Amino acid sequence: MSLTSDPPLDRAAGPQTATGVDADALTVVPVRHPWRWAAVAVTAVLLAQFLHGLVTNPGWEWDVFARFFTAGTILKAVWITLQLTFYGTAIGFALGIVLAFMRLSASPFLGSVAYAYIWAFRSIPLIVQLLFWFNLAYLYKELQFGIPFGPGFFSFDTMNLVGAMSAAVLGLALHQAAYAAEIVRGGVLAVDSGQLEAAAALGIPRHRQLWRIVLPQAMRSILPNAANEIVSLFKGTSIVSVMAIGELFYQVQVVYGRNGRVVPLLMVATVWYILLTTALSVLQYYVERHYAKGAVR
Repeated sequence: MSLTSDPPLDRAAGPQTATGVDADALTVVPVRHPWRWAAVAVTAVLLAQFLHGLVTNPGWEWDVFARFFTAGTILKAVWITLQLTFYGTAIGFALGIVLAFMRLSASPFLGSVAYAYIWAFRSIPLIVQLLFWFNLAYLYKELQFGIPFGPGFFSFDTMNLVGAMSAAVLGLALHQAAYAAEIVRGGVLAVDSGQLEAAAALGIPRHRQLWRIVLPQAMRSILPNAANEIVSLFKGTSIVSVMAIGELFYQVQVVYGRNGRVVPLLMVATVWYILLTTALSVLQYYVERHYAKGAVR
């Protein structure tokens, strides 16, 4: 005997809707997306036209592109570009880590010095910084090392010490350090402070808290922004062409200045930048996946 006023259920019938209609008798109509398909069609047509133009337009001169893409001078220029990127990144992020912890320091003096450095090097255009370091010998004939405000023990001639390549690495690294400092500082601040309190309660030394607890977790926030900065630095090395350094863009300019084939030589540089940026992106993916262990399920 039913204790409710609901009618008895028919076990043989299918599931019922809110209006009492048999759900199995309903016709399911998928949601239509006409504008989505229209956007896909328009995009596909535009992409096909672009690719068709790349293949059929003789102005691209793909034969000239193929002849210079793996030329010895171009490959040497690619190697110089990679060197500038590597040294600028390594030195820049090493200095950036120091600046980041100076800003996080409880010392007002250290924090102010780090803030002033970051403010200055983010405000001055990179090309100005490069030209300044390239002309360092104009301001300082020599650099002395000794007692501050006292006698010097030995000195270096800046004309021979800072060449074009050294000035380029120095300018790129110091410029990169200002941005790296803020990236590292943001990643450290993203780590829950309660973990440091728990580590301190367990008696873990301060340096181990930093290297084993803070930085591995901060890397999850640091890596995406750091990778963007490295890619920007890699493409930004083209600015050192003003110092007549034979990196990729400068060498391409030299070649098309001689033969007049501007478009295919620019495509040589473009494709090399795309290939190397893609390689950096793949490396970024695997490094991010390594530091995401235990965080992404």
